[in-house]
Amino acid sequence: AIFYHNEEQRRLAEESKAKLQESGIHDKPLVTPILAAGPFYRAEEYHQDYYKKNPLRYKYYRGASGRDNYLEQIWSNRTAGQILGGTMTQNFTKPSKEQLKSRLTPLQYKVTQENGTEPAFDNAYWDEHRAGIYVDLISGEPLFSSSDKFDSGTGWPSFTKPLVPENIVTEEDRSLFSTRTEVHSKAGNAHLGHVFDDGPQPTGLRYCMNSAALRFISKENMTKEGYSAYLNKV
Repeated sequence: AIFYHNEEQRRLAEESKAKLQESGIHDKPLVTPILAAGPFYRAEEYHQDYYKKNPLRYKYYRGASGRDNYLEQIWSNRTAGQILGGTMTQNFTKPSKEQLKSRLTPLQYKVTQENGTEPAFDNAYWDEHRAGIYVDLISGEPLFSSSDKFDSGTGWPSFTKPLVPENIVTEEDRSLFSTRTEVHSKAGNAHLGHVFDDGPQPTGLRYCMNSAALRFISKENMTKEGYSAYLNKV
């Protein structure tokens, strides 16, 4: 249950519950009651810090309950901001290099962490035409929309503008004996690609991205994955 002490807490709890229900993560109605806080009684001392006093028994209870498997199934690769349709910059903690190496393919790691570039015309999204959005592979923050995607002829997915500009960070790149503008994701701090000024109108820009740094979410799956706030952008 969620217990509230005042009207503001009740309102926030109701709004949070409604947003989670609308996200489609759970296929059944949420039954968590939201109740006014009443008298509270402290449990017996042997219940306090039970996981510390009885670690083996606690681990057995927790494992047998199925709790961890359920949490992994429901929340794996998601953040609170993702479920609530936010930009995910406030709730995401970037995994360590060791964790990233174990989760990403060698190409994904090279592109996102070592500023690599994948082969042109031989990547997941250069020829993707479905409606949907492209999110950061690591953080899940929304980056680009299919409505801003165009065929640049380069063999990489290209966009005229970001879906959420504040999720994009640019900086000067002087590698390869030239000066270019590199594009990073803000929360994930992952190398995405580069932006050039030879794109079509109305922006005249070409955000040339690596598929290996992105994850595509089709329009029909956006609500289920927590991105319903961007349905009108695809």
